Amino acid sequence: MPEKFVVPQFIESEDKILGPITVRQFLILLAATFALFIEFKIFTLIYFIILATITSVIAGTFGFLKINGQEFHKFFINFLSTSLRPPFRVWNKELPDAELRLLIKKKTETVVAATETKARPESTRLRDLALTVNTGGVYNPEDEREF
Repeated sequence: MPEKFVVPQFIESEDKILGPITVRQFLILLAATFALFIEFKIFTLIYFIILATITSVIAGTFGFLKINGQEFHKFFINFLSTSLRPPFRVWNKELPDAELRLLIKKKTETVVAATETKARPESTRLRDLALTVNTGGVYNPEDEREF
């Protein structure tokens, strides 16, 4: 009887730690609470209320908002990368004169004189031993030298 394996399901959903709140959302809320505490200690009441509202909206947006089924932080990163990229990518295969001169100079500098190679010996002791071991003793180097 073949073994049965349990196939994991819902692997794309995040783990919940407090009711419907995930670890990511909890960490965002924790950071926002810390920021609110610092704002409360530093600013007066009017400025605190304004900054607390802004901080809470940003934390709530990054923690709980989903756009097209993906978290807002992923959407925000994709939006920034798309916005900062140039709208058109044009391949210009023409090189400026300065770069062409550098390429030509590099090619002429990399030409190396051919080195002399020695002729390989017809047979070596190491090769003979390797062939003897690999063939299980069938190959005999003494027989080859006679010819």
